[in-house]
Amino acid sequence: MKKCMLASVAILGFITIGAQNVKLNVRLKPIQTLVVNNSQKIVNLDYITKDDYANGVSSLNTDHLTIFSTGGFQVKVKNANAILQNGGKNIKANTIQLKASAGTDPVNGAQYAQGATLSANATTLVTSTVGAANKKISIEYKGAGANDYMDNYIAGQDPTVYTSELTYTIIAQ
Repeated sequence: MKKCMLASVAILGFITIGAQNVKLNVRLKPIQTLVVNNSQKIVNLDYITKDDYANGVSSLNTDHLTIFSTGGFQVKVKNANAILQNGGKNIKANTIQLKASAGTDPVNGAQYAQGATLSANATTLVTSTVGAANKKISIEYKGAGANDYMDNYIAGQDPTVYTSELTYTIIAQ
């Protein structure tokens, strides 16, 4: 029995156990997506009464934007140009204000702009230092009051429509 054990130890002593190392990398690529709610791709600010012209009108678009971002981000908006046009008349874009707020599934800890004006330059609406997985942002559009648009109605048009394209972007922070 002793000889058998010594023979086993001697054989095992000559067997070497090989160890191999593997380097594991977790490689995270940045992803930022921003989707405008499909049913809210047209926003109308309708001036119907004299109070609308005096006080301005607004349109709250709940869950207007859906955000996915691997890490901190900013959401910005810009107008195609500095004016909204209809023929030879125009409305200055900076008379339109945007107010961002948390949607039904909010971005935790985000900072929301409360009175950003439209501009041909990108204006920051939302800032977050953390990522977001399909989080919602609501946007309220507000047109000017104080009868600012009083002289912009064009006879024979019902309604007179001033249009511009807005571009929302998301960037890593």
